[in-house]
Amino acid sequence: MLWPQLALLVPPGVRGSRLQQILLVPTSVEPAFTSGEMAMFRLSKWVVLGLAVWFLAAQEAKAGVGFLPVSPDELKLTSEPQAPGAPAIILYRQVDRDDNGHTSHEDNYVRIKILTEEGRKYANVEIPFLKGSQSIVDVKARTIRPDGSIADFGGQVFEKYLVKGKGMKYLAKTFTLPDVQLGSIIEYSFTTDLGEHLLFDSHWILSEELFTKKAQFSLKPYKGTYVPYSLRWSWHRLPADASPKEGPDHIVRMEAHDIPPFQTEDYMPPPNELRSRVDFIYQEGPAEKDQDSFWKKYGKQRNGQLESFIGKRKAMEQAVAQIVSPNDSQDVKLRKIYDRVQQIRNTSYELRKTVQEEKREKEKPVENVEEIWKRGYGDGFHLTWLFLGLVRAAGFEAYGCWVSSRSAYFFSPVTMQSSQLNANVVLVKLNGKDVYLDPGAAFTPFGLLTWYETGVAGLRLDNDGGSWIQTTLPQASESRIERVGKLKLSDTGDLEGKLTVTYIGLEALYHRMGERNEDEVARKKFLEERVTSQIAMAAEAELTNKPDWSSSETPLLAEFQLKIPGYASNAGKRVVLPAAIFTTAEKGIFEHANRVHPIYFEYPHEKADDVTIELPPGWQVSSVPAVQDNNAKVVVYGLKVDKTPEGLRLTRKLTIDFLLMDQKYYGALRNFFQAVRNGDGTQIVVQPGEIHASN
Repeated sequence: MLWPQLALLVPPGVRGSRLQQILLVPTSVEPAFTSGEMAMFRLSKWVVLGLAVWFLAAQEAKAGVGFLPVSPDELKLTSEPQAPGAPAIILYRQVDRDDNGHTSHEDNYVRIKILTEEGRKYANVEIPFLKGSQSIVDVKARTIRPDGSIADFGGQVFEKYLVKGKGMKYLAKTFTLPDVQLGSIIEYSFTTDLGEHLLFDSHWILSEELFTKKAQFSLKPYKGTYVPYSLRWSWHRLPADASPKEGPDHIVRMEAHDIPPFQTEDYMPPPNELRSRVDFIYQEGPAEKDQDSFWKKYGKQRNGQLESFIGKRKAMEQAVAQIVSPNDSQDVKLRKIYDRVQQIRNTSYELRKTVQEEKREKEKPVENVEEIWKRGYGDGFHLTWLFLGLVRAAGFEAYGCWVSSRSAYFFSPVTMQSSQLNANVVLVKLNGKDVYLDPGAAFTPFGLLTWYETGVAGLRLDNDGGSWIQTTLPQASESRIERVGKLKLSDTGDLEGKLTVTYIGLEALYHRMGERNEDEVARKKFLEERVTSQIAMAAEAELTNKPDWSSSETPLLAEFQLKIPGYASNAGKRVVLPAAIFTTAEKGIFEHANRVHPIYFEYPHEKADDVTIELPPGWQVSSVPAVQDNNAKVVVYGLKVDKTPEGLRLTRKLTIDFLLMDQKYYGALRNFFQAVRNGDGTQIVVQPGEIHASN
C-alpha cells in the first residue's frame, strides 16, 4: 500500500522532533513530486505537550515576491534562438522557500513571454497542490500588453480536482489571465503554505514545459531550537552553470540560465526522474555520511515502530482462529487471511465523507493492529500491517517491508532519501518461496502487487537493521487482455456477433479501481467505449452481462454484442477484410524517428485475440496473409489467419515483457512496432457468392 505522506508535528512557533511511530493518521497518498512535496514525521505526544508549555510564537510574516519591472527588450522579444519555434518561453522564474515560522511557505513567481498564437494557452494557469497538506494563497497575476500597458487580473480563482481516489486529494487552483495577445507578457505569483507545525523535505524542479531564460531558487533551512536538524542536498541533471551554494547567512541559493524545455514522450519513466532538480532532505541530528550506517539506523528505527504496532500476539491468535481451520494447508491459511483482510473496510479508497466518517476523523490515531481488528475498518497502509500480524500469529515466517514506489522516482539507496521508501508490503515465506503481498491495496489479487510496487528495491525489516530486497515482477501473461469473438459477416459487409473480453491480473485491478465509485450505467459505458476504441473503424458494442466489479481474484469478464458496419469492402469482383480487428492501441506507438528518454512500461502485459468469422453461404476464402511471427524476446508479436469450414479464424498476440529499455535500443523497438502495424494492416481476400458478385 502506498503510504500517505507523514507529518512532523510541532507546537506553534517551534520546530523540533523525536521520530515516533510512523503509524499515523493518513493525510493523503503521494502524488507526482512537485517543488512542494514533502517527507514529514510526527512528534511524540510528550514532546509536543512539553514544548507547548514552554514555547508560544507567532507566525513569521511572509514578504512574498512582488512584480518586477519589465524591460524594453522583453517587450520587443519575438523569438528565442535557443528555443526555435517555441510558442512561449519563461523569461524569469523565482522560488523562495522558508522553513521557519508557524508554517513553512514557498513563494513562487513566473513571467512568461507569448511568442505565437498557440502560446496564448498559457494564459490558463493551473497550480497543483495537495489538499490537507498544502494550500495556495496570495495569488496575484497580470498581463502586460505588447505596448507595455497592464491588465491586472481581477477574476476568480477556481479549484478543481486533478486526482481523486486511492486516498488522494490532489487539486489545482485555476485562473485565466485577461487580454493575452501575441507578444504579451503574463506573470503571476502565489504562496504555497505547508501544513501547520510541519517540517517538509523540499525539491527544486528546474525543467519546465517551456524554455527558461533565468531561474533563481533559495531555501532558508529550518533551525531547530529544541532538537537540532541537519540538511543535506543532492542534485540531478543540473545545467553546467548551476550549483546550490550555502551563503554566510546559511541560506542555500542557486541561479540557472537557459534551461531547456522538458520533452514529454509516450512511455517514458516518471517525469521527475528525468527532470533537472535539487533534492533537500532533513535529518534529525547530525547528517549521516556513511550509507550503510544510515540505512541500518533507519531500519532499526522502522522495525521498532512496526513491532510495537503489530505486537498484539494474543489478539491476533484469537482473530486467526476465526479465519482459518486447524486442518487447512499453509496455502489455504494464507489465502484465507489475505481474503479476510481485503474484506475489511478500506478507508483509503473512500471518495466522499459520510457523517460517520467525519466522526472517525476525530478519533484518536490507531495505535496497534488490535484496534483495527476491533474497529472493523482502517486505511490500506494499516490493513497491510494487520495482515502481517495475522500471518505471524498463524505461524508463518513473515516480514514487513518498506519499498519504493516507482510512480514518481526510481529509488537508489546511495541518495539516502528514506522518504522514497513510501509503500509497505509483506514478505511471507511459503513452501520455501518468497511471496510478496499487499492486501491493503484494493482489488489486488493474491500473489500480485500493484504495478508501482513490483520490481522495486525495498528494505526488509528485522532487529539487525534490515536487508535489501527486490520485489517480484509479474510475467506478462499475469496481466492479460483476452478477446474471443464469434462473429458473422453479412453479404453487405457488416460484421456482427458475440465478443467476450476478459481482463486478468493488473488489467482487471485498474479497471475495478478506476470505476469503483461509478454506478452501473457509467461502468457499462466505460467497458463499451473501451472495446470500440480499440477498433480502427466505427463500431457499436452493447454490454450484455453484469461483470463482477467487487472481486480481487476473479478476472473481469465482459460480454458484448458487437457490430462493425462496413468491415468488408469491395475490390472489383472480390471482397477484402482486415486480418486484425483490435489494433488501435498500436497505431501511433513509437512512430517518431528520434527518442530522447528511455522507454518505460508500467508493467509487463499481454493481449490475445481469437476471433472466428462465419462467411455468408457460397463465399469462399481466396487468400490469407502470411503468418506473422516476430519474436524479439522482450516483445513478441504473432498474427495468423486460418481457413475453417465456416469461414475464418483470426488469432493475434502481442506481448510486452519488460519495464525499462535504454534509449539506444529505440530504433529496434520502433522497427518492431512498425512490423506490428504492417502485420495488422494485411488483408484477407474473399470470393463472394454469385448474387453478391453480380451486385
